[in-house]
Amino acid sequence: MEFVEHVFVLAHLLGMAAVVGSAVFVARGRATPALVWGARAQLVTGLILVGLAEMGEDPVNHAKVGVKLVVAVAVAACAEIAAAKARKGEGERPQLVQAAGWLAVLNTAIATLWH
Repeated sequence: MEFVEHVFVLAHLLGMAAVVGSAVFVARGRATPALVWGARAQLVTGLILVGLAEMGEDPVNHAKVGVKLVVAVAVAACAEIAAAKARKGEGERPQLVQAAGWLAVLNTAIATLWH
């Protein structure tokens, strides 16, 4: 079971890298497939990791999980809206793309600094 958890942690970190890398360093304000799929991966793998943590013996900080979930939904929403607007030809949305990247950084900070 520990191996499964580590695989999902890896997928979660790769999703974060895709969001932050695409939004902040690579795309320069353009919604990329890596941004959108990274945001989706972050949301799904985060929920799976919480489920796995609930099965364990250690208590889960539900307040922290709730805050991270709200931020993750905001990241996914920014990424999805920016990508949809670009697909429809309504122009790039660099503010949404950058917001997704910085919100992912915020979520990482919450994960590591909230104890």
